[in-house]
This record gives sequence, structure tokens and C-alpha cells, in this order.
Amino acid sequence: MRVKLTVLGIVQGVGFRPFVYRTAVNQGLVGYVRNRGDAGVEILVEGSAQNIERFMAVLIEEKPPRARIEQIKKTELQGVNQYSSFSIFESVQEGEIGGSIIPADIAVCNQCLGELCDVVDRRQDYFFITCTDCGPRFTIIDRLPYDRENTAMHEFALCNACREEYKNPVNRRFHAQTMACPVCGPQVYLTTNKGDPIEIGDPVREAGKLLSRGKILAIKGYGGFHIAASTTLEAPLLRLRETKHRHEKPFAVMAKSLEAIEEVCEVSTIERQLLVSPQRPIVLLSKKKICDFSGLVAPGLHNIGVMLPYTALHYMLFDQVDDDAFVMTSANPANQPIVKDNAEALRVLGESVDYFLFHNRRIAQRCDDSVMRVHNNADAVFLRRGRGYAPEPIRLKHRAGRCVVGLGGELNNTVCVLGEDRAFISQHIGDVENLETRAFLQEALSHLQYLTNTQAEVVACDMHPKFTTTQIAKEMAEARGLALVLVQHHYAHAVALMAEQGLDSLVAAVCDGYGYGLGGEAWGGEILHTVYGLSEFSRSAHLEAQPFLGGDLASRYPLRMAAGILGKAGVDVEAWLIKNRVHLPHGEGEAKLIADQLTSGRGFVETTSCGRVLDAAAAVLGVCFERSYEGEPALKLESAALLGRDVLGLEPIVHKGVLDTTQLMGTVYEEVGRVAVENLARSVHAYLGRGLAELAIQTAEAQKTRNVGLTGGVACNQLLTGYMRQRVEAAGLDFYVHRTVPAGDGGISLGQVVAASFS
Repeated sequence: MRVKLTVLGIVQGVGFRPFVYRTAVNQGLVGYVRNRGDAGVEILVEGSAQNIERFMAVLIEEKPPRARIEQIKKTELQGVNQYSSFSIFESVQEGEIGGSIIPADIAVCNQCLGELCDVVDRRQDYFFITCTDCGPRFTIIDRLPYDRENTAMHEFALCNACREEYKNPVNRRFHAQTMACPVCGPQVYLTTNKGDPIEIGDPVREAGKLLSRGKILAIKGYGGFHIAASTTLEAPLLRLRETKHRHEKPFAVMAKSLEAIEEVCEVSTIERQLLVSPQRPIVLLSKKKICDFSGLVAPGLHNIGVMLPYTALHYMLFDQVDDDAFVMTSANPANQPIVKDNAEALRVLGESVDYFLFHNRRIAQRCDDSVMRVHNNADAVFLRRGRGYAPEPIRLKHRAGRCVVGLGGELNNTVCVLGEDRAFISQHIGDVENLETRAFLQEALSHLQYLTNTQAEVVACDMHPKFTTTQIAKEMAEARGLALVLVQHHYAHAVALMAEQGLDSLVAAVCDGYGYGLGGEAWGGEILHTVYGLSEFSRSAHLEAQPFLGGDLASRYPLRMAAGILGKAGVDVEAWLIKNRVHLPHGEGEAKLIADQLTSGRGFVETTSCGRVLDAAAAVLGVCFERSYEGEPALKLESAALLGRDVLGLEPIVHKGVLDTTQLMGTVYEEVGRVAVENLARSVHAYLGRGLAELAIQTAEAQKTRNVGLTGGVACNQLLTGYMRQRVEAAGLDFYVHRTVPAGDGGISLGQVVAASFS
């Protein structure tokens, strides 16, 4: 019997061909296996029908841990047998089927770590030790199929010892494309901040010592550079904040072990599983009351983003120092992509750091660390989806008739390619506000389409006419003759949640800072009803519209937002603003101007944004007066609220589908000074969570659906999500949140492509 199999999924770069080879030999089959140019694998086997059936069963049941088989196409061939043995054939460029893809980068495995410390192993102390089960994948790939010559490793010719391992079927590095050793592989070296080499025998461990002594280093990793510093010494942290212009934004931390993390943070079972997973994301963890980290690591927040080492180099940094953790934050200028090239790093980072720890392997695709958070010890949610996860696809319940690309939003951007029932979301791209990020977006989209072997028929984007992504989409559509679909921002959020969860209908509370409404309004606290396959949606309810004084200025200085709401509540706004004038850029003059504007009722728009209400509460409570990074006031408000109790116990005030926020803020204002700030912050969260739940429950009952969800950036808030879930489930309905894509704007490219497929 002769059978040809085409295997689709994540089957290149995960040790699949060596696995197929061993399985075929064990079953007494002959033939070949080879990679295809569409990221799939082609297998031809000859032998008895019984052995071939068993072979196929083993492929599915015992596949390598990182492999994902989406489909196996089987074709029985005619003619006589042609092979006398089983072989791994040279790959072919041909490929006609989309849907397969190269896997994400994988953390170094325990076997490699064992060899790293083995004094008799020839890879002892080799910073780039990897095998078929671990190491970089997505970040080194230039072209398909996944063979060494198509990756950044092609510049490093294998030595004789590595070549023997590569060809040996019983060796665990059999056909490992990242194969390397100290003789033939990439090299690591230390330089000054001017790029002058420092001659030293062990540059990695020397880098660890420099960090321990208070120096700042730029360290090259898999997908880009990190800036590293001590977590306990304040001098380098102060200097780092000054040079990076990040006075409040939290830094990520890398700890040497799980035990070290548990010394300073509370770690649940789910958080522990995420930390030690092959993906190794940054996980937001609550700090313990006694925490050795400097307060400059995450100012004003109850939690810290922590990750474990995911390369041998990272582990080696800790070998000869007493430090249990280092700051390890993405190296990128403000609003620009993560730095990936050595020359670029010297130019951009030289004035911010003392030393560079370089290696000479090119980074083909830049990719930031993923960031996750666990809500209520139950739901693991993405804040940023990147290394370890991108660009692995999200499998959808429904199949799309056309290939659609989505360009996402303006902030926290990702792009997405939808082909049939698979949505491929790019790595985190960032805020598309400059030429560098725009170029990164276009590169990421082009590479994603290449990897997925897809040709766009439709391009989708946000409705906002001034978004850079909207302009790019229009240019693409015109240049390539593609259909263009504009998708309302909050509708995209709702559809992303509906599609991800495989729902046919959904009532979604969509809450964020800002989104362009159907009539150009400033939306951000909406209840939408969506049905899968229908290109229209209904907006059944929303938060009360509030003065949005100064637009972007109100987003940056929440006193402006608070003033608008308090003015409606009858508070003497001018007196309150003058009292807090130190927190306005132009002091008392600006305070009077804001008050006059409110009195006249002219010169401003209104917004239903939930994020802006949280910002206003942060200002009223004195928790945060300026947003120096996205979400700062709301994040600090949540940190305060986690220490408090809902002492006010306010029930939602709903009138004709509108949730009151004026009386909420007026009540909170009146209680300032009488009730602890932490308790008032908690009461704000409780009110909004219950109120959104009430609006959603009313809509769900009217639309006769059991499905209620929360999406948008506010859905990253643990407390608000918890209060909403509690009331929705008490009403006998099902509550949904995101699990595989970010709830914030990093997930709307998925919603855009799915919504556009309805058109």
C-alpha cells in the first residue's frame, strides 16, 4: 500500500520530521518526509495497510509537545512501491495550502539546561544552547520552508561534531535547525556603551556582575534588546527612568527561579503554570507586604510584571551574583518598536546604558515579551501577545469565505490575517504614531501573509478617519484593488470576543478609553448586541455621556475629566480646581479656563468612556493626577481598591439604558476625607461593574440570549470584571472574557477581520 499525507498545522520547527522518521522506521514503513513551502509537511509511506493506519494514529497521539496538527490530507497512490528505506528528503519550495505556520519561540528546555551545567558536555556554558524542542523559531525565520538556510542561522556553518549530531536519527538534535555549539555557533560579547569591545573570558556572567554593581546594560535576546538593571539599587533605576523618560511606567522583572519570585510575590497555581510554561510570559503578580524590590520598579502599583529566564544566557546572568532578580524591560524609544539590530542599539541606546551584551546572530523578526494577568485565580488574560504565542493561529468555529487582513487600531496595535477558519494575529506592534512603527506594521503584515501563504481579498480597519492604520488600509485597498471595510472600534472588540469564544450571539459590555462612534462620538462604555454573520449591531445602552474637556488633554490630565463630572453633580468646580492647580500644567489660569468652559457649555464634546470615569475617580481621590503611560490613573485606582472594601454599597442608577456616573462621582467627592481612599476606590469599581452587568442583563433578556461578555481595555481590570461576572452569573447567564487575545486594542484586529468577513 502507498499513501501520501499532507500535514497542516504547526509542524515545522517543532521536531516533527525527526519524529515522523522514527515513527515510520518503528512501524516498518519506507518512503520519505519533507517540509513544504506552505509550512506544511509532506509524507509518503509504503507498507502494509495495518502499519500505515498505526503510523497515522501515532502521528496524532504521540506528536512532539510543541506540534499542533490541524489537518491530515490522505491520498492513496497507485503503482508499485518505489522506496527501500525511510528518509528525510530535502525540502521543497512548492506549497499551495494556507493555514500552517512556524511556531512561536520556545523557552530553553530542561535537557539543554542540564547540558549547560555539565562539565563534560561540549556545550557547557554555551549561551545559545537549544535543540528540536526549544529555542527561537518565529524570530529567526526569513523564508519557508523552515530549514537552516532560510533562517538567521544560515550564516553559521556547522562544525563536524554538530553535523554528525544533525544527521544522527537517534540524537535529540537530529535535524535541529538551531543546532550550534561554541565552535560553530553565534558568539556573545560585551562592549562599552560606545561599542568598544571588552576582552573577557565570560562576558555573560560578567554582565550579571555589572548589573549587581549598579550598572545598566542593554542585552540582546531572541526578539530584541532588553534594558537591564538592579531591582534593589535606586541609583540605576532613577537614572534609567530619567534617560528613558519613564517616570512612573512599571518595569518588567526577570527572576532567577520560581522560588525567588515566591519570596516577593503572591503566586497562585495558574500563575505558577504560566511562569514555568514553555512560552514564559511576563505575569503580573501581587507584591507581598514585604518585598525587597525598590519602589521605583513599579511605582504606585500593587503588582509587578515578572518572568522567568527563557534562554541559557538569562540563566547564566545569575550564576555568580547574589541578586535573585533584575529589571528586564523592553528596549525601545518612546512609542517606537523594540530595538533588534546591533548598530541600531548603539545609536539609540548608547546614552541610556553603561554596557552592551551583544551576540552576532541576526534577529529576523522583532518580537516583544508577552504580558498576562490572572483574574480571580481563574481567568488568564493577555495584556500583550508576543513572544511565545505569536503568530500561532486562533481556530474559529466558522469558516470565512474570503481572506481578510485587519490593520488593528492606533494604539497597542497588532495586525491579523484571516484564512478559512484560522486567524493569525501578529506579534505586538505598538502605537502607530511614527514612521518606524508604521514600517514595522507593514513588515509584520507582509511577513504574516507570506508565512500563512495567503493573498488578501479584503482589508479591514478602524472607522476613525485620522488613524494612521486607516490611511494605510485605504492605500493598500487602492494599490492592490482590494475591498475596504471600515469597522466600528467597539464592534470590533465585541466580535473578537464572540469569535474567540465560538459564540453565535453576544451581549458585550465594551469599555475602554476612547473609540470613534458611528456618528463620530467619543464612545467607550457601550452595551452592544452582536450576531455572528450579521454585519450590523445594535447599541442598546451605555454609560452617561460626560464632558470631555480638551480631548487628549483630558486623557492626560484626569482633573479635567473629573471637573466635568463634578460640575454636573453641583460641585464648585473652580474652587476645587484652584485647590488642585499644582496638578494642572498652567496652574490657576488653566483652572479658571476649564471652569468657564463648563459654565458656558461650549467648546467640548462628551464621552461615554468607562476608562475616563475611572481616570476621573483617580483624580478625585488623589490617586493619580497625570497619565504618563497608558492606563496609569485606572491602574493606580485599581491598586488602591484592592486594599479596600465596598463601604458605600451603591446600587446602579439606570435610566432608559444609561448608567449614571454623575451621582456616583458626586457621592465619592462628598465622602473624601471621611472614608478611606481605598474603600472609595473599591466602591467605584463595584458600582461600575454592577451597573454594566445590569445594562447587559437587560439587553440579554430582551434579545433572548444567555451570552454576556466584557471586552475592551477596561476588561483587564480584575475588580470590575469580578463584580460584573458575579451579577451576570447570579442572573443565570453565562459570562465571557478573552482568553487567547488581548481584551484591549491588541485584540481588535481579530474582530476587524471577522466582522469584515460578514460583509
